[in-house]
Amino acid sequence: MDNKIKVKVSAEPGVQLPAYATESSAGMDVRAFIPEEIVLQPGERTLIPTGLRVEIPQGYEIQMRPRSGLALKKGISLLNSPGTIDADYRGEIGVILINHSSEAFTVCPGERICQMVLARVPQIEWVETSSLENSERGEGGFGHTGTK
Repeated sequence: MDNKIKVKVSAEPGVQLPAYATESSAGMDVRAFIPEEIVLQPGERTLIPTGLRVEIPQGYEIQMRPRSGLALKKGISLLNSPGTIDADYRGEIGVILINHSSEAFTVCPGERICQMVLARVPQIEWVETSSLENSERGEGGFGHTGTK
């Protein structure tokens, strides 16, 4: 089954295009496009350029997500996770990395820093009403379902 969506990409010279690590990967690995190493101190955040600009088809978005290995082993994540790249954005994609660990982390040129996932995003059309149907949960808010 071919479930591929064509997305136009413009990359700076020398940028390695995002790629799937395996045939069944949901996300493509994205690399840092930096001229030299950047040291991220504990608690620090910084914008890392990717050297990528994309033309996402209408009705889709690209989500930027943390890499699980970096999160578990190094405490590195994306500050706004998932980060959304809208279909009408044409600027360079940047990734806001944050260091949640107690040790400095060095981002190296070309290092895999996050994953990108193409996702369908239907838009909402509001239907105003004076009442909503009842549900099992009702108005139960945060923590309402317990810790079972």
